[in-house]
Amino acid sequence: MKKLITTIQNIFKIEELRTRIGYTILLLLVYRLGSFVVLPGIDPLQLANLQSQSSEGLLALLNLFSGGAFGNASIFALGIMPYISASIVIQLLGMMIPYFQRLQREGESGRRKMNQMTRYLTIIILAFQGPAYIANLHAQLPEAAFLLKGFGYNLFATVILIGGTMFVMWLGERITDRGIGNGISLIITVGILARLPFAFVAEAGSRFNETTGGLMMLVVELIILFFIFMATIALVQGTRKIPVQYAKRIIGNKQYGGVRQYIPLKINAAGVMPIIFAQALMFIPLLFSGFDATRGIAAAFGDYTGFWYNFTSGLMVVAFTYFYTAVTVNPTMMAEEMKKNGGFIPGVKPGKRTAEYIDAVMSRITLPGSIFLALVAILPAFAMMLGVNNQFAQFYGGTSLLIMVGVVLDTLQQIESYLLNRHYDGLMKTGRLRGRNG
Repeated sequence: MKKLITTIQNIFKIEELRTRIGYTILLLLVYRLGSFVVLPGIDPLQLANLQSQSSEGLLALLNLFSGGAFGNASIFALGIMPYISASIVIQLLGMMIPYFQRLQREGESGRRKMNQMTRYLTIIILAFQGPAYIANLHAQLPEAAFLLKGFGYNLFATVILIGGTMFVMWLGERITDRGIGNGISLIITVGILARLPFAFVAEAGSRFNETTGGLMMLVVELIILFFIFMATIALVQGTRKIPVQYAKRIIGNKQYGGVRQYIPLKINAAGVMPIIFAQALMFIPLLFSGFDATRGIAAAFGDYTGFWYNFTSGLMVVAFTYFYTAVTVNPTMMAEEMKKNGGFIPGVKPGKRTAEYIDAVMSRITLPGSIFLALVAILPAFAMMLGVNNQFAQFYGGTSLLIMVGVVLDTLQQIESYLLNRHYDGLMKTGRLRGRNG
């Protein structure tokens, strides 16, 4: 406890870090307040049916990602998921179309162009999702809930929803640039954490109402949740180290080098992005069914505990893990850097052979990592089958737990880097978070 207090004091001694954290908290508060601002023209006292609809199934997950804004008919009801969907499309195009591949190689200017295309595509997606959400409101809410009606109001509400999502995007970009951590990921995480107290209270209430064994079952659930949490941390931070020998160099009368170092290859190099991408695609059927999970293509994938939903989601998590690992880890560049600095992997020839060796190691360690990631993704379905409350079951794995663990660790690592650069102790006893060595 004393070390934690000292670390917090050290954080506030660094002016830049203190300013960035304060700026981040301020923008996150703006986002949370906006999630309770109901669309103009809708009576907030008439939202019971909508909140009931968004309390179970796939819509409950969508409501979780939006921090409850979906069930509140908020101006932020569509959340950040349209932007995530647009990002998926642009990144896939970067692997298939030469024009986008050239943009990726242009550095900062290419990145700005791709970000601009992502924003335009987000608006196009919102132009479809906005009217679908308004139609769902008309289907779920009584006529008395609409103080304004007609085509003009529907168009006006759609524009408000589009503006709300674009504003949330802007908040995320400002947090990334001037705050601490990845803004978009933090916004999703805050929305998820905001639902945790309500989910726990609902689960505790249902257990206390049981005549026998309710309290014991709640304790067992919390213990299982703790072990799943620790296993998820191990997945996010696990590494496979490749030894690298640096040849000796003679400069004047002295010898330099000749030491062995290690390249830490992460078992889950893709982080939380595969499960975010997979979940974003699983929401697409809801778009074509007007947010009605009981009809159309959404009927097959609208059951969060159903076989086809979990099977498809697991396969996409595995596929996106390989895809994102290929995007973020470049074995050829790593091999060239080692060769340039006089390094080599013992028993492997420098250059092409080294790149092939690193690629083979990454493929082998990514397979179990992706499978475990997929298992964690579908754990909430098993929790629901065992009688855990739908809301609380979302925290037994899946997108919720992985995003929380990944984003929190990434944010803590950024804070720790500021502390270490100012010669203060980090956030752990050793002064480093696990997984940062190398």
